[in-house]
Amino acid sequence: MRAFDRPGRSTAYSTSGMAATSAPMATLAAAECLKAGGNAVDAAVTASAVLCVVEPAMTGIGGDCFALIGTPDGKVQGLNASGRSARAADADWLRASGLTRIAPRSIHAITVPGAIDGWDQLLRAYGTMSLADCLAPAIGMAKAGTPVTPRVALDWPEDAPDLLADAGGQQHYLRNGLAPQEGDVVAYPALARTLRLIAREGRDAFYAGPIAADIVGHVRAMGSLLTLADFSSHTSTWVEPISTGFAGHEVLEIPPSGQGLTALIALNVVSHFGLARHEPDSPDRMHIEIEAMKLAWELRNRHIADPDFAEVPVAELLSPGMAARLAGMIDMKRALDIRTAMRQSDTIYLSVVDRNRLAVSFINSIYYGFGSAIVTPATGISLQNRGACFVADPGHPNCIGPAKRPLHTIIPAMARKDGRVDMSFGVMGGDYQPMGHLCVAVNRYIYGMDPQAAIDMPRYFPKGGEVLAESGVTEAAQAGLRDRGHVLVPAPEPLGGGQAIVIDHRRGILIGGSDPRKDGLALGI
Repeated sequence: MRAFDRPGRSTAYSTSGMAATSAPMATLAAAECLKAGGNAVDAAVTASAVLCVVEPAMTGIGGDCFALIGTPDGKVQGLNASGRSARAADADWLRASGLTRIAPRSIHAITVPGAIDGWDQLLRAYGTMSLADCLAPAIGMAKAGTPVTPRVALDWPEDAPDLLADAGGQQHYLRNGLAPQEGDVVAYPALARTLRLIAREGRDAFYAGPIAADIVGHVRAMGSLLTLADFSSHTSTWVEPISTGFAGHEVLEIPPSGQGLTALIALNVVSHFGLARHEPDSPDRMHIEIEAMKLAWELRNRHIADPDFAEVPVAELLSPGMAARLAGMIDMKRALDIRTAMRQSDTIYLSVVDRNRLAVSFINSIYYGFGSAIVTPATGISLQNRGACFVADPGHPNCIGPAKRPLHTIIPAMARKDGRVDMSFGVMGGDYQPMGHLCVAVNRYIYGMDPQAAIDMPRYFPKGGEVLAESGVTEAAQAGLRDRGHVLVPAPEPLGGGQAIVIDHRRGILIGGSDPRKDGLALGI
């Protein structure tokens, strides 16, 4: 139980259903959907659409989504709703282009947006409401306008220069060339019209109709290789989750092209160290997790790619032998000299569980703040820049290629115990996400924290030879890490943001937590 004489959040409790998102209006929209008779999938799509309006730097219909769906009988299915590169992005083009990397704000970083098809497929497979029903709250908010919340206002200005350089970005997401301020009411009339068209004509309006034609015409004039055929041929992929055992639970992730494998490798490594004997805020615990994540990251960067184009050795990377070998490389007294280049990104994560215990772990993103910062004037859609996650080395499995998915950072997670879903959770924040999954799982399943406390814990993150540390990491822990050779620097912004809902089957209750690093909340009905 938390100390009530200190600032903090209580866990949310409910019996009939719960939603946890990063924005109050999205959580409320999901809760209202549940109260109106919708199920968890209906509520998750509704909330995601609202987040595309109220957190426009973090997500949008010009991006991708992933989901894990846990049914009441304990089965879990995944959906990879990420888009692909242009079919013309072949080896000859890459050679002639002279590119050594896909720059994050370049035209070639724009891939086909997968979110709308993902929403449509989720509703068709598991939902009880139509796509039009689920889009209605977002359409209303986009048309009428909504106030800018504090965390959104904090993040928006850093992307203003890139938006100012784009006619559509300037038109739809700036006021007199500046980011709106906290409390300003901002409307998105073009986005409202776009969402209304999708509601009326369905997902084909986006992929085979006027929206696709507008996007393709706009980006091709800027040098993109994307065509109408790239849009019309797009489809999401249902996938079998990958998993590993951890502290008496099974932790599940989306398989590659997602990076969830990274979190599972790290969980396997830390399982060798008896974390329970170390205090939750001790340098020993932090050192083990930091080192495990460095090692997992090296394997991520070497192997994870689109499985339609590369053989990703998932079984080998999750094998007991691999975990033992990696654990043997960790010295409790000295930091490994591994320097991994990691980038921050902007994403939303949400979780919903309904009265029947259908659970949805859902994540939607445009990658960088406002994605590519290229916005089509007619539609108001910010186009993602997921292609920046490709490499330009022809010998690498994650090299950009025709109709190919890049390594993807957004990863929803679930945990099962005794064959039933125990927790639906996720931590947003681009490259930070596997570290977030690792820490939340350790906090919950090793240290017994409730989901709110597991999310609240101060965070740390190995990045580029340094360790970013939030201000809540104690001086004693920081000193202990420095003694081991870690170079600590203050985190320039809060690390990630997460949501979690625990299903307590014995007591018949739901227990939710929402990250104070964002504006949202967990709410039961």
